[in-house]
Amino acid sequence: MKIQAALATGLVAALIAHAAGANPLEDVLRKSKAAAGGSAVDAVHSVDSRWKVSTGGLTGVASSLEDSMTGRFVDRYELGPVKGANGFDGDKAWEQDASGQLRVEDTDEGRQVAANEAYRRTYSYWTERRPGQVEYLREDTDEGRKVHVLRVTPTGGRPFEMWIDANTYLTTRTIEKGGTRITTTYFSDYRDEGGMKVAHAVRVNTGDEKYDTHLELVGETFNAVAATAFAMPAPPPRDFGFASGASTSVPFVLANNHIYVDVRLNGRGPYRLLCDTGGANIVTPELASELGLKPEGQLEGAGVGEKSEDIGLVKVAKTELGSAFLNDQVFFVFPMQSFAEVEGVPAVGLVGYEVFRRFVVRIDYEGNRLTLLEPGNFKYTGAGTAVPFKFNEHIPQVDGEIDGIAGKFDIDTGSRASLDLMGPFVEKNALKAKYQPRIEGVTGWGVGGAARSAVTRATVLKLGGVSIDKPVTELTLQTKGAFTDQYVAGNVGAGVLKRFNLVFDYGNQVIYFEPNANNAKPDVFDRSGLWINAKEGGYEILDVIAGSPAAAAGLKVGDRIRRVDGKAASALPLPELRTRFKTDAPGTKIRIEYERGGEPHDTTLVLKEMV
Repeated sequence: MKIQAALATGLVAALIAHAAGANPLEDVLRKSKAAAGGSAVDAVHSVDSRWKVSTGGLTGVASSLEDSMTGRFVDRYELGPVKGANGFDGDKAWEQDASGQLRVEDTDEGRQVAANEAYRRTYSYWTERRPGQVEYLREDTDEGRKVHVLRVTPTGGRPFEMWIDANTYLTTRTIEKGGTRITTTYFSDYRDEGGMKVAHAVRVNTGDEKYDTHLELVGETFNAVAATAFAMPAPPPRDFGFASGASTSVPFVLANNHIYVDVRLNGRGPYRLLCDTGGANIVTPELASELGLKPEGQLEGAGVGEKSEDIGLVKVAKTELGSAFLNDQVFFVFPMQSFAEVEGVPAVGLVGYEVFRRFVVRIDYEGNRLTLLEPGNFKYTGAGTAVPFKFNEHIPQVDGEIDGIAGKFDIDTGSRASLDLMGPFVEKNALKAKYQPRIEGVTGWGVGGAARSAVTRATVLKLGGVSIDKPVTELTLQTKGAFTDQYVAGNVGAGVLKRFNLVFDYGNQVIYFEPNANNAKPDVFDRSGLWINAKEGGYEILDVIAGSPAAAAGLKVGDRIRRVDGKAASALPLPELRTRFKTDAPGTKIRIEYERGGEPHDTTLVLKEMV
């Protein structure tokens, strides 16, 4: 959870950069600094702020320590069962998760966020302690008040808008566009603190008011923070290990390109959970109830779809995979019934980042085994290619290129696809014109619903020193959600990853790619043109690609498939049917018996290559 923007005392005042330029900018700058405290601003060297916080049904406390001369800061929060921190030590931005694990935020977005925060927290809008630029954009209205709108761009950061009340010259809001969302921060209830006007009420919105974060300032102290307070925290006490030995190996099921493993929680189970490199810990409400855990809060969960879902929080005392264990892990509580309908495989939760962050993890896609190794004595001795990565929040991100176009690519075992290219990357590089995809439709399903893409085939994908020929490539059509990230070129899924056996060393931020028996196999796209989900007694057709074999067979959205080649659909696992639609040879005829409007029908589906 990121709250640093909301906690920034530098945001609480006017937050305006000094820039050479004529009226009305100079007048707004002068009056806004005077309104915020004038010379009192120049006298501030450090700030210690304490807050009450509420969001998503959770309440708690937060604090912020700021070096007003350099921009260093440390923010901490405690909300219900979770606590965490983030900061900037003058060189690196970092985040500490709910279990104390640290990671450096060194992606393009991470560095820009740190630059913006350092700029704001040094009052560089007036003091010029850090470089930046400001422009006067326009006059506007904010809840009936006339405001001056400025655009501020810290050097090394990204632009954001400042809305300044034309009467009081205090800030009413800031607006900043991030990777996938626009964050609007509202300021009110200004009071005197140490000779400055400080907002005691702050509200942070990222799209849906239901999930707004509300902060109330309860105390602020100036010029009393020690210089040592801004160092990155020490690593947390060890909370993981092995019941015996220094490694464990467990089998997994690969279905729809997703990895399912058996996990024990609080000594019970095993339960079948998904395994995802960057995914958060998840249990369903039903499993939480079975474990006697009561969820707290209603936070926002978002993914590749365009909708959000409510999620709660619980703490699991012990998580076990084979002989490996993790203690005191926070799990999100999220309903996965719709996921089971999409996948046709029952799952009651997910494990991912927290496991990968602690252990060295080997995924043997050839032998369907997951091996967890002790990181302290790990030394790679295989013949794989080492590809370094940075953390895009929880997800490993590597430098790569698609057909010679450089970009940042997330490595995501939780994606069934081969390669999804993000909307901003597609638009920036005119990839629709380059590839001229002939088909489009539903190509994935996750938190928030269906994901639609135009589908083509690239020539070569490079991930560090690894090359993948002719990957099926999806150009997203999403306008919201994870696939609209302006900082990411693409998301590499299991369609590509399963060509290798992979070793993830999160501690040293490197992935080893070992080509396996799947490496030489051609990458194929669905040959039916259908997207189907499981429904009682069969499968419901939710999408039919125009010009596809399914369209030619007369199948339509809403039809219910009851039998396939004479076999009851209820007896045919969804992953098996999807595999047939994808890998059976072009020209294969499949008899489909279906129901439309309560009436039975049948047709013959003739598979063909579409990409």
